[in-house]
Amino acid sequence: MGYKCSVILTKALILFVLVNCLHSAAAAVSPQPVTDIPCVACDAPCPKRSSYVRGGCTSCNAHTSPCCGGVKNDYFQNGGTNLRKNCTCNTVKSRCCDGVINDYFQNDQFENLFSNRDSLEAHAKGFWDYHSFIAASAHYQPYGFGTTYINSTFFGTKEVAAFLAHVGARTSCGIEVASREPLEWGLCYNKEINSNSNNYCDEHDKNIYPCAPGVAYYGRGALPIYWNYNYGEVSKDLKLDLLNNPEYIEQNATLSFQVAIWRWMTPIMEHQPSAHDVFTGYWKPTKNDSLAKRVSGFGATINVLYGDLVCGQGDNEFMNNIISHYLYYLDLMGVGREKAGPHEVLSCAEQVAFNPTPSSSP
Repeated sequence: MGYKCSVILTKALILFVLVNCLHSAAAAVSPQPVTDIPCVACDAPCPKRSSYVRGGCTSCNAHTSPCCGGVKNDYFQNGGTNLRKNCTCNTVKSRCCDGVINDYFQNDQFENLFSNRDSLEAHAKGFWDYHSFIAASAHYQPYGFGTTYINSTFFGTKEVAAFLAHVGARTSCGIEVASREPLEWGLCYNKEINSNSNNYCDEHDKNIYPCAPGVAYYGRGALPIYWNYNYGEVSKDLKLDLLNNPEYIEQNATLSFQVAIWRWMTPIMEHQPSAHDVFTGYWKPTKNDSLAKRVSGFGATINVLYGDLVCGQGDNEFMNNIISHYLYYLDLMGVGREKAGPHEVLSCAEQVAFNPTPSSSP
């Protein structure tokens, strides 16, 4: 009797399982609605510079929106059995931001990098200091300056070294004091010397950014900007009237650093990356970029900032001086020059310029 009951119970259990399996199979072949998922553009071009709005960098602790590519019939087929619930793009790099620069870059490191900035020979003695740099950085850290992770790799320390290498090279008076180490003389200047030779007022931009009477738009700042157009553009971003009062930059060290970081973080032209983008590797080279020998890395930052005034000219003193500062700063910041990458990444000697410019100042 017990054996018969056991057989009956077993059969009942098998029947129950079969009914549920058939029900699940029927549900699987029924068309299911596609859930709308917030997406970000996979290959969105850089906006025009005049309408550029800098996007915030997603927190590393936050859930990021998926990136969507393709068309619906790529996955809505066979009665809905190929539905793609998570939309991702393998070609898009994951970027997020975390921390602040003064977590890893301290006052003593700044002093080592710019050890002679307050020497008697310095033209801007007493102007520059660490706290001005940190205060200026705070405005751009939420957008990834010195705080970026790409695919979980931190680029902050190397980016600060790269940015300051450009600063050090452009503001150095090392050539004038050649008897000493030339790489130790960054932040010697805060403006262009012999600036009365050109007012840098571009007639083509006077309708948008009219030149103020008696004002000259010569190079000012830690990474000097020139021309009325650039002064007008940075005025919008920092919400200051630098078009009418460009002298503010050479009177305030924090503002001077802010203008420099603005130049580093902002694309020069439409469909072009910023120096920040090419250095961190967030920028993805196109086929045309590859043919032009443009690759992500330090050399591409020189290309973005100076174009064919420096790049595509083979080895030259201006480019090599910036590279030397970068390697030197990597050593002083504890990263080590061996982390800088191969020569083709460091140099732009063979790169075609992103933005050929027949006449402008570096």
